[in-house]
Amino acid sequence: QVQLVESGGGLVQPGGSLRLSCAASGFTLRLHQIGWFRQAPGKEREGVSCISNNDDGSYYTDSVKGRFTISRDIAKNTVYLQMNSLRPEDTAIYYCGAGVMVSGCTLNPSSNSYWGQGTQVTVSS
Repeated sequence: QVQLVESGGGLVQPGGSLRLSCAASGFTLRLHQIGWFRQAPGKEREGVSCISNNDDGSYYTDSVKGRFTISRDIAKNTVYLQMNSLRPEDTAIYYCGAGVMVSGCTLNPSSNSYWGQGTQVTVSS
């Protein structure tokens, strides 16, 4: 059974940090690209960051470059998103999504076959 389980969200002040985790089961990250996506109230889901199946490429949306870092642990079949210098506009539900891709990765949500249930990130003073 394929499953993605996110954790690590919460309430943080502007300028603070959070580390999100996404544990995958039922499939291997060696064959799937995986990424983080977010959806704020009233907005469409957008890609934040992704990492390729062979770890040779990662991408970030412009608004998080230099602040967020994606990484993965193959042994644990888990992907992480380290978020630093958080801003109120980063507030959203964060989802991890995965799909088969021969190479590279994509920030397009429609390319993913599997989704987690999401974790809330709120940046507020």
